[in-house]
Amino acid sequence: MTFSICVHEPYTDDDGEPQHRFGVAVTTRLAGVGTLCPFASEHGAVATQSLVNVELGRKGLTYLADGLAVEDALQSLLNADDGAPNRQLHGVDTDGSFVFSGEECKPWFGHHDGSDAVDGHYTVAGNLLTGEAVVEAVSDAYEATAPPADAGPTTPDGDPAPLPERLVDALAAGHETGGDKREELTVQSAALVVEDTEERPFERAYTDLRVDATETPIADLRETYELAVQGHEDAMAKYETAYEEDEMSDVDDE
Repeated sequence: MTFSICVHEPYTDDDGEPQHRFGVAVTTRLAGVGTLCPFASEHGAVATQSLVNVELGRKGLTYLADGLAVEDALQSLLNADDGAPNRQLHGVDTDGSFVFSGEECKPWFGHHDGSDAVDGHYTVAGNLLTGEAVVEAVSDAYEATAPPADAGPTTPDGDPAPLPERLVDALAAGHETGGDKREELTVQSAALVVEDTEERPFERAYTDLRVDATETPIADLRETYELAVQGHEDAMAKYETAYEEDEMSDVDDE
């Protein structure tokens, strides 16, 4: 696997209530990274990569839902994992962050915890990269659009661009800086997952997206996100009342 970013941001919803959003995004020079690496829920975000152990992501979210702090949850999973030296594992919750790169990951590998720089938390990790500049570029791109440290929860009017869009921008920065060094592998993939603590009547159609096999993963993920946003807006404009009244069977097919 190549590089990923995990993010936590506090914010205030339209009713003035405090909320939290979590996001994770990843890209690699292999197919189907969205099935393996990114995990997010209303409790946090986790990325598992290098020699992937998918259970670290799945169980990580389960432990967060049970109330464990992210550093305790992920460290306990690594303690029980014989393959820990080959793993990269990082994540965030409402109160903290955790990032780990095993000593047997393939170079260049490394990570960054930028939680002190933002109002929330974020971590970046990568392996098999062209160099440290990739992780730095991802971090810089995210920090440029994230609420700064001690800013307090953003309001709807003061929000930056939607988190999925900013995650794609962060991946793009790393990709353009060099990204995954395995240039002989032309098939690539990318994915993002965003969750938050709000209760909504309708699921958003643009917060869990994957591009499974392409030679242009970031451009395709961006286009997929933009099309998904447009499709969601079009559906809500046309059918929201019918959805609310549970009368979709009465809507004519067009």
